[in-house]
Amino acid sequence: MAEAANTFARSQIADYGLIGDCETAALVGRNGSIDWLCWPRFDSDACFAALLGDEANGAWRIAPAAAFKTSRQYRDGTLVLETLFETKDGAVALIDFMPPRGDASHIVRLVEGRRGRVAMRMELTLRFGYGLTVPWVSRMDDGGLRAIAGPSMVVLRTPVETRGEHMSTLAKFEVRDGDQVPFVLSHQASHLPPPEAIDGKAALEETERFWCDWLAKSAVEGPYAEAIRRSLITLKAMTFAPTGGVVAAPTTSLPEQFGGTRNWDYRFCWIRDSTLTLLSMMNSGYYDEASAWLGWLQRAVAGDPADMQIMYGIGGDRRLTEWTADWLPGHAHSAPVRVGNAAHEQFQLDVYGELMDTFHQARCGGLHPPASVWGLQRVLVDHVAKVWSEPDEGIWEVRGPRRRFTYSRVMAWVAVDRAIRSAEAFGLEGPVNEWRALCDHIRADVMTHGFDAGRNTFVQAYGETALDASLLLLGQVGFLKADDPAFIGTVAAIERELLVDGFVQRYQTGKTDDGLPPGEGAFLACSFWLADAYAMIGRQDDARALFERLLAIRNDLGLLAEEYDPVAQRFAGNFPQAFSHIGLINTAANLTHDRKPNDQRSAKD
Repeated sequence: MAEAANTFARSQIADYGLIGDCETAALVGRNGSIDWLCWPRFDSDACFAALLGDEANGAWRIAPAAAFKTSRQYRDGTLVLETLFETKDGAVALIDFMPPRGDASHIVRLVEGRRGRVAMRMELTLRFGYGLTVPWVSRMDDGGLRAIAGPSMVVLRTPVETRGEHMSTLAKFEVRDGDQVPFVLSHQASHLPPPEAIDGKAALEETERFWCDWLAKSAVEGPYAEAIRRSLITLKAMTFAPTGGVVAAPTTSLPEQFGGTRNWDYRFCWIRDSTLTLLSMMNSGYYDEASAWLGWLQRAVAGDPADMQIMYGIGGDRRLTEWTADWLPGHAHSAPVRVGNAAHEQFQLDVYGELMDTFHQARCGGLHPPASVWGLQRVLVDHVAKVWSEPDEGIWEVRGPRRRFTYSRVMAWVAVDRAIRSAEAFGLEGPVNEWRALCDHIRADVMTHGFDAGRNTFVQAYGETALDASLLLLGQVGFLKADDPAFIGTVAAIERELLVDGFVQRYQTGKTDDGLPPGEGAFLACSFWLADAYAMIGRQDDARALFERLLAIRNDLGLLAEEYDPVAQRFAGNFPQAFSHIGLINTAANLTHDRKPNDQRSAKD
């Protein structure tokens, strides 16, 4: 990629790579610019927010001073990103990583000369509070630069001489073949002493060892092993190590529709991701991570089921107040930029089924929750018995009127069904006969009001004709058998109406009142669901072809966003997206492994 020397070319979503320390993460562009970083946690205020604005909102760029071409890769089995810059005078590698968290959080950037002699330029623009606040910068006794604003302190240490200009820190330096020049940016609370200096080369060795040792625990093999491993590393990077919570994405407000308003904060943990997250971890051999995720779930949902939320903060936080950072223009001028997520206040019936299924799959996988959890589950089922027929906002968190979504009712059935399965399989006490009657009642209701017999398909909501990609899960969750004509007919209907240029839309936004202007990309998790459905009904060639198509749109680092615009052929939505990578892992298992998530969720035994 050729690029002018001293400009900040705006990057597309696919141009970014991820680095992180399992408590926060940064996005690094092909041009050597870190354009997104929230410190010290995933959900903290950003100190680099150029992703949602420009370099004036915070960025840290290291690149050649002359025109260059780039190529990049992760070092094998790690989250260490290596970008190679090639100029007419030589070649330089930029090695970016975040060491495992110790007393402080660090970003290390090592500039290595590979060939010839290359003039380089560094520009650091720190802007706390999502690009709004200019910090006070001073020189420390050891030569480091300290930037402070409110609760945050950031320290830059490098042997390169720096200077201040226009509220940024600049440096020009030259790298020859064999040179290694370190830049270390460290975060600490402003009321504490500055973090200790670290050695960049030693930190690189430690970080590579951490990731390689972690990946060595995986039980992954087969034709898609490389893609699965990269997705597992990505999920690990999006896991908040202190609590085990997995964020949906490390970003906020990357647009689902460019120029539109479908921009949401995904730096939280969704209950509905829980079963597939758990299965992806357990089936890959990561029982410690699965146990930590289960522990986060147990703590987060503790309390009155009537107060259960559809999402929580990474520490189990309940208050996720949504507000707008109106000084940021948004990625690709797609405003507003939202912080927090008002959907945490919504009523979404499907999360009860998801949670009950997660606990059931955990027991089946040998991760036995504490005895007290069964008491919570019984109370959850009692609550579902009271509310299952009420309208809700549904799996897609519509901001329009509540409706009687078919998938929501199906997941209410799942909640009760998993209580029955757990009681019978693990000798747990409960009114199984009452639950069985309730299951039958919910099923009959769904079949009467959620199924269009004339078209042989389930519909998005009672009394309506629109379809919904979530209906692809009816076989996987066990509501229908894979060979049921109603399920096969639903898959066919979704192919006809929601499959666009080879990828699946969640629903037709022009036909559904979701409270927002119509238009968005294809939701990648739904495309994985279609591949799973194909596999269940025996269309193996179609399943594999769709899966290969999904693999092909990953960026050059193996990362996936939330959505894909098949017309413009670019990513949309937050990035990288955990649900997309979970879909990749589970669909690969459905196509190649003995332990298939399709079978694990739908099995009656």
